[in-house]
Parts: sequence; structure tokens; C-alpha cells
Amino acid sequence: MKTLIAVVEDDQDIAGLVRHHLEGAGYSVRSHFDAAEVISSAETLPPALFLLDIMVPGGNGLDLCRDIRHRPTLAAVPIVFLTAKASEADRVFGLDLGADDYITKPFSPRELVARVRAVLRRFEVPMQTSLIQSRDLVIDPIGMTITVRGNPIFTTATEFRLIDYFVRHAGRVFTRDNLLDAVWRDTAFVTPRSVDVYVRRIREKIERDPENPEYLKTVRGVGYKFEAPR
Repeated sequence: MKTLIAVVEDDQDIAGLVRHHLEGAGYSVRSHFDAAEVISSAETLPPALFLLDIMVPGGNGLDLCRDIRHRPTLAAVPIVFLTAKASEADRVFGLDLGADDYITKPFSPRELVARVRAVLRRFEVPMQTSLIQSRDLVIDPIGMTITVRGNPIFTTATEFRLIDYFVRHAGRVFTRDNLLDAVWRDTAFVTPRSVDVYVRRIREKIERDPENPEYLKTVRGVGYKFEAPR
């Protein structure tokens, strides 16, 4: 079966262009022109990736992204925004909500396909299968689940891979570029600022006090490292 991509775009000309190039690259495309129908359709047949515009009838892409990330059956599906909102603040906000990439309009169809491939490729890398535990943090790579102080938490696929990488290399200091190479793999379209966004989101999920982290610590002037609390 071809990899299914759900495209949420109210402009039919753009939606047609996106469909044409993604199908030409070997993907199957399911187009939505109204945000209200996306979740029910995705829960019936989950896509491998969501490609979301922000301004769509029946809601908006930001709310839709937030909704996807709060649904256990869809939370790990990668999300890419395709939008005319091009400021750095818009991009950071989109990543904060749980997006895995952010493409601005107007866009190159070739770049669009390349970035969709890059996001999907990021999740094809096999991870180790052994369960790992660091005090009250337990990571199950097979189930892609994380338990913190006995409570399961939901993560995106990118968040999971990042925390898994940190824990497996506890005590080692990583620069942002190190992390981009190891977790994101294709760094042509991802900036070091994205790492900061994901670290902040992970801290909000695993730390008792995200402002004073016990696990995921900043090494000033260098990057980040994971430490198991004593």
C-alpha cells in the first residue's frame, strides 16, 4: 500500500497542486477542505502524515494540530504545516503545538516533497528494543510509550525519539547541531531553534518543575544533557 498523507487545504488550486506532486512522488493523498471532518476520517484510517494549512473552514490548522496531539490514536502521527504565515514567531508557535515541520507559502513543489520525505524518513530509523529506566522515567521503544512517576504521557514521534536518544546517552553533552544530526537526520530544513522548542516541550511533560529541570539540563553556551536525578 502507498503511504497515505492527509492534506488539509481550503484552496482547491493549491490542494490540487499538492496532490499532483505528492502522488507523483508515490504517495496516496486524502484531501480535506474542512477541518471538521479530519479527525473522524483519520481515526477510521490513520494517515502516515498530516499536511495542514492554518486557515481552513470549520476551524483552523492550529486547533486541529492541538486536537491531533491530544488523541492517543493519532498523537504520534507527524504533522507538517503548509501556510502563508511566515514569521519566526508563527513557526515557533506551530512547533510548540506539536508540528514536526513548517513550510511557508509560496512553496516549491520539489521542496515540499523533499520535506515530506525527510519527516517520514525520520521515523523509519529502527530504534533499540530494550526497555530503559532512569529513576522514575520508563521508556518502551517498542510501544513508543513513556511513563513518568507511574503515569503514562503522550508524546509526538519526534519528542519520543529525542528523549529516547537523550536517555540512552545519559551524561553526554550535545550541541543543537549534534541533536539535529542524530534525531532529525535531514537538517537541511530544520534550524537549531527547533531543538530548543522540543526540549522545552519535553521538560513540560517529564519534569516536576520545567523551569528547574532534574533530568534535561542546559549546559550554558554548549547545548543540553540528560542526567538521572540522585
